[in-house]
Amino acid sequence: MPSTPEEKKKVLTRVRRIRGQIDALERALENGAECRSVLQQIAAVRGATNGLMAEVLESHIRETFDQNDSYSHEISKSVDDTIELVRAYLK
Repeated sequence: MPSTPEEKKKVLTRVRRIRGQIDALERALENGAECRSVLQQIAAVRGATNGLMAEVLESHIRETFDQNDSYSHEISKSVDDTIELVRAYLK
């Protein structure tokens, strides 16, 4: 989980943006929007949700494997590689 006030604010901003996208999707469905438009909005929500998940996972991984001076370069690189892999998977 985000541990600093800045990280928490960033995550909450993403959540609020996703909420706005979902509200817009709901309105589109209520108003009978075209399927293409609805699908685009669903894809946008999915992308935003995946981005949120990647950000929270990255924060968790970095906290779990707290990178400090006692960690070797290899461990630090492994953490970075894992985060990169997770982000690529969630793209």
